[in-house]
Amino acid sequence: MSRARLSHEHEQLRSSVEQFAHDVVAPVIASHYEAQTFPYEIIREMGRMGLFGLPFPEELGGMGGDHFALCIAVEELARVDSSVAITLDVSASLGAMPIFRFGTEEQRATWLPSLISGETIGAFGLTEPGGGSDAGATRTTAVLDGDHWVINGAKSFITNSGTDITSLVTITAVTGTRPDGGKEISAIIVPSGTPGFTVSEKYSKVGWAASDTHELGFVDCRVPAENLLGERGRGFAQFLGMLDEGRIALAAVAVGLAQGCVDESVRYANERKAFGQTIGSNQAISFKIADMEVRAHTARLAYHDAAARLMAGEPFKQEASIAKLYASEAAVANARDATQVFGGNGYMNDYPVGRFWRDAKVLEIVEGTSEVQRMVIARSLGVS
Repeated sequence: MSRARLSHEHEQLRSSVEQFAHDVVAPVIASHYEAQTFPYEIIREMGRMGLFGLPFPEELGGMGGDHFALCIAVEELARVDSSVAITLDVSASLGAMPIFRFGTEEQRATWLPSLISGETIGAFGLTEPGGGSDAGATRTTAVLDGDHWVINGAKSFITNSGTDITSLVTITAVTGTRPDGGKEISAIIVPSGTPGFTVSEKYSKVGWAASDTHELGFVDCRVPAENLLGERGRGFAQFLGMLDEGRIALAAVAVGLAQGCVDESVRYANERKAFGQTIGSNQAISFKIADMEVRAHTARLAYHDAAARLMAGEPFKQEASIAKLYASEAAVANARDATQVFGGNGYMNDYPVGRFWRDAKVLEIVEGTSEVQRMVIARSLGVS
C-alpha cells in the first residue's frame, strides 16, 4: 500500500494499530454492526493500548504524541471499521481536547484522567435540531442563576453521548448578548446523569451502526458555574477552532475507509473467478482498483499536509477543509466502486464493503458538509 513517509515512531504506531484492527476489531465488528450495539470490549482494549491518550502529554497520563498520531490511529482503524474509528476520534479530539486546551487546572484534573485512559469517553454538543450547518444559530440557552448555569434546549446527532462510559458532553449555549447585539455563545461541561439532562433513544442509522449517537435534551438542567469551559462568550470560536483540527482527523477516517475498499477489492479480484480467470485480470476491474488507490493515496497526502501545518504552528484551515472534502468524496467513490467490484456480494452484509458503502456517505456531511468545505476554501482564496 502506498503511503507518505512516516517517522519510525509513527510507523510503529501505525503497524500496531493495523494489527489490532485485524486481530481484535475485524472478527467481531460485523455482529456489533448488525445488532447496532456499542463494542465496549474493543473500546476497553483501545484504552489499554493508550490510543485515547495519543495526543496528550505524558504528565497527564497521555502517550506524549501529537494530532498526527491520532490521525494515523483512526486511519488504520477505519480500514476495518469506521464506527470504532469515529468513537476514538470524537472522544479524543472533541471530548477531551477542548478541556485540555481551554479548561482550568481543576477541570483538567477532574475530567482528563479517565478520558485519556479510555475508561470514559466524551462528547461534543454543537449541532441542534434546527441548525444543521448553521452552527451559529444556537438556540440552547444557559442562564446564570447564583452559582449554577440553568440550561434549556436540545442537541442532535451527538456521537458518544449515551454510552455507559460517557462521562460528559460539552455543549455550546447562548449565555447572553454581545455588545453588537449578537449572541454570546459559551461552552459548558455537562456531566452525564445531571438532572434535567436527558439522552433520547439512539438513532437508527444507515451507517456507523456500532457507534453511539443520540439527540440530547436539557430542561432546567443545572450545572455548577465553574463548569464554564474557557472564556465566557468564546465558546463558539473555541469550537470552530477544534472543528478545524477535527476535520483533519475525519479526513484520516475517510482515508482509512477508502484504503479499506482497496484492500478488500484487491483480495477479492485475485480470488473471484469468472469466465475461467480471476476478475482482476480484466482491465475494467484492474483499472477501477487502480483509480481507487489513486484516490486513497492522494487523500492521505492531503491530510498529512494539513496535519504537518497544524503541528508546525502554521495556518491550516484551508488545508484541513481541502483534506476533509477530498478524502470524504474519495471514500464515497471508493465504496461505490468496491461494491461494483464485488458485484452482488458487495450488497451483502457478509462482506466488509457493504459496511463501507453504508458508512461512507456520512463523511460528506459530518463536521462540515462538502458544501461548507467548498465555502471555506473559496473564502480562503478571497472569493466572497
